[in-house]
Amino acid sequence: MKFLDGGWLVKEGYEIDYPVHVYATRETDNELTLFAPFRYIGDKGATLDGGMMTVELSSPHENVIGVKLYHHKGQINHGPNFELHKANPSVSIVNEEETAVFQSGDLKAIVSKTAPYEIRFEKNGKVLTSSKPRGQAYIRDTRINRAYISEQLSIDVGEMVYGLGERFTNFVKNGQTVDMWNADGGTGTEQAYKNIPFYMSNRGYGVFVNSPKKVSYEIGSEKVSRVQFSVPGEEMEYYIVAGDTMKDVLDNYTTLTGKPSLPPAWSFGLWMSTSFLTDYDEATVNHFVDGMIERDIPLEVFHFDCLWMEEYEWVNFEWDKRTFPDPENMLKRLKEKGLKICVWINPYVGQKSKLFDEGMEKGYFIKRENGDVWQWDKWQAGLAIIDFTNPEAVEWYKGHLTRLMDMGVDSFKTDFGERIPTDAVYHDGSDPYRMHNYYAQLYNQIVFDLLEEKRGKNEAVLFARSATAGGQKFPVHWGGDSTSDYPSMAESLRAGLSFGMSGFGYWSHDIGGFEEGCTPDLYKRWTQFGLLSSHSRYHGSKEYKVPWIYDEEAVDVTREFTKLKLRLMPYLMNQAVKATDGIPMMRSMVLEFPEDLSTHTLDRQYMLGDSLLVAPIFNDKGDVSFYVPEGRWTNYLTNEVLDGGRWYHENHDYMSLPLLARPNSLIIEGAVDNQAEYDYAKDVTVHVFELEDGKTVEETVVDIKGHTVGTVKVSRQSDKITVDSSGINGLSILLRNIKDIQSVENGEQSATETGTLIKATSGTLTVSI
Repeated sequence: MKFLDGGWLVKEGYEIDYPVHVYATRETDNELTLFAPFRYIGDKGATLDGGMMTVELSSPHENVIGVKLYHHKGQINHGPNFELHKANPSVSIVNEEETAVFQSGDLKAIVSKTAPYEIRFEKNGKVLTSSKPRGQAYIRDTRINRAYISEQLSIDVGEMVYGLGERFTNFVKNGQTVDMWNADGGTGTEQAYKNIPFYMSNRGYGVFVNSPKKVSYEIGSEKVSRVQFSVPGEEMEYYIVAGDTMKDVLDNYTTLTGKPSLPPAWSFGLWMSTSFLTDYDEATVNHFVDGMIERDIPLEVFHFDCLWMEEYEWVNFEWDKRTFPDPENMLKRLKEKGLKICVWINPYVGQKSKLFDEGMEKGYFIKRENGDVWQWDKWQAGLAIIDFTNPEAVEWYKGHLTRLMDMGVDSFKTDFGERIPTDAVYHDGSDPYRMHNYYAQLYNQIVFDLLEEKRGKNEAVLFARSATAGGQKFPVHWGGDSTSDYPSMAESLRAGLSFGMSGFGYWSHDIGGFEEGCTPDLYKRWTQFGLLSSHSRYHGSKEYKVPWIYDEEAVDVTREFTKLKLRLMPYLMNQAVKATDGIPMMRSMVLEFPEDLSTHTLDRQYMLGDSLLVAPIFNDKGDVSFYVPEGRWTNYLTNEVLDGGRWYHENHDYMSLPLLARPNSLIIEGAVDNQAEYDYAKDVTVHVFELEDGKTVEETVVDIKGHTVGTVKVSRQSDKITVDSSGINGLSILLRNIKDIQSVENGEQSATETGTLIKATSGTLTVSI
């Protein structure tokens, strides 16, 4: 929200006060409070008839400093509030006449107490950002009698801002106005389903605004050298999050707001959907499933979208008897084919649903101020919204989900949760304005916790559309309603990369686009991208998304990349475990290579885990331009070696794309390509890429629960390569692009097109080259 009229004036209808200096302070063992009046106090008489900003500095974790700004402190907080995980770190406070220093870990807040008042945030002597004079502000909109607290933090020359949730606009947020307000706007607008009030800077820090309200950002837009953020009301709290690397910043941020949970291994396999508005019944479902089996395309999850229930009755949690007369046995038959089952739900009840009268009578819906049930006709006629602040409503909702799980349902697509009104009354008295964004957290947590309770730890997974800060604890999320074209495919990737810079570990999207109009060409290109994402799902609106309706080559592409992903499960599951520290599986290039300035704006390629670079193709010509960081990178599919530090321009058929293995990396492949869950430590092949002299690389092998079961360590000294492994039952080493082998100790070698394959006969292997 913009309050100023250029550099000097204030917009008509606004009044602004700025703290001028620190008149007084108050200290405790772990907090420093600043009292900063809006005018200079030269004598005690000047303290009369004037306001001030109260600023509290605290630390919830080492290298994180909280800044709380008040005008009037006496406002009642009716909730909801983000759940923060706070510790009690040791802090240092040095409070002198003209300056005060509050320090947590290596992060300092240095306060200039005399006019001009400012706060400078430093780490190890390096200034990260500053709240400069006239940065903090108390603002009144006199036209509607509304107050705001605002802050401006400096951005330096060359500094770039990322994150703020799953945003479909430009990956670098500089120059944008961004409002934290969940909305069902598709993937082609500035609106977002998942608004996260946290941004990251390429200077190695992040800023989290601790409010579920409509936080409004002006990122180099109101003031071109500032990030301004404002919150309606009389107070605001934000946290400066520091770290030695951008990954450390994400680790520290998710320590505060919650770590991503580890999804079950089976969820990384291929999901197939009925699509939204297609005609389907049990015969259609069997046709899809059997068609995939007949074509040797491994399928892990089958998803039933909205029309598993009768139209106008979303939700009633009852299978539509017209199309699914025997759902329990249908699900049993599908599960006998090795499938997991997902069904679509939302947090609404249409008036035609038989659950409406029950929910109305028992007070399970949010209400209007006069006590009426809050209803409207969008999405469903007479739609009501379940009040998840009512414990009885929660148990009612969970009871219906439990009945479905007892039938054999394994997962839920938790759709919607964005169109939450602000003129509503909640059972627990929550502020409806704060609840608009936070509702998604309650919704997804209730369903996720039930899945975990019924299925066990690390067996819960959602396919969720909406989120707010902390939603990373309840994976997985997908990118919403995309159109079926290349611009939408590219905007989806931008959104996923921004989402990953916001603390979320896993992300998916509708392969081929959600809306109708997918061509065979687009289907095949989006399939490559989708099966090189953390989670992979075919879904659409009015079109089926099975590959054979496009052409036989689409079948081949789907089979090839599905099987590739399944073979990569030992690698991917290891990366999934790392994502539970807040480091996303799909990483922006700047997150992985912050020291390489050429990566800072890249948004058409990404790292899939530590070691695989993916550059999807966004046109029907097969042309792709991509940047390769320093080192010798190897195309995993073609074995071509590319020297880094430069751009490449290539053309690919549908069976290939730039999928590059990082130099000095080990990629562990499994021996199974027809399912996602198997023994990742049995009969593995370790691909070794461009191992430099003097390097030692070690990788962990985990099981389907994410527990470490083995390790592989490869070292090179001059012309000798040594491999040590433990916990592995059957190990082969594929030395990519090395064919001149002099001798092998404790192994049997054979030549391949891509290098030399050596089957180990013991836990230690030595190769002379």
